[in-house]
Amino acid sequence: MSNYQRYCLALDLKNDPVLIAEYEAYHRAVWPEILQSIRESGIVQLEIYRVADRLFMIMEVNDTFSFDRKSIADAANPTVQRWEELMWQYQQALPVAKPGEKWLLMEKIFDLQAS
Repeated sequence: MSNYQRYCLALDLKNDPVLIAEYEAYHRAVWPEILQSIRESGIVQLEIYRVADRLFMIMEVNDTFSFDRKSIADAANPTVQRWEELMWQYQQALPVAKPGEKWLLMEKIFDLQAS
């Protein structure tokens, strides 16, 4: 087990097989600037899983990571903004999301190691 903090987030895709295939294609060749931005923020591992049109992201972060700092850095990075605008063509907010929310942080409800 690592010493990293783990966060799990969820988001939906538009329920269209063509759009889902395009979204997955982008994630097989993520822009180098996006990968750099992710790594520089303190994210050491990031995985995205899909079932139907639901996405599940697992992030492991080091002690330098902060959601607030990542948000500020992303807002100041034109390449990240272009990527996010592009991805939003494929994504849609979860039904419980507030206006403007995309990836929603999930609450851990069970931990085998803690049981």
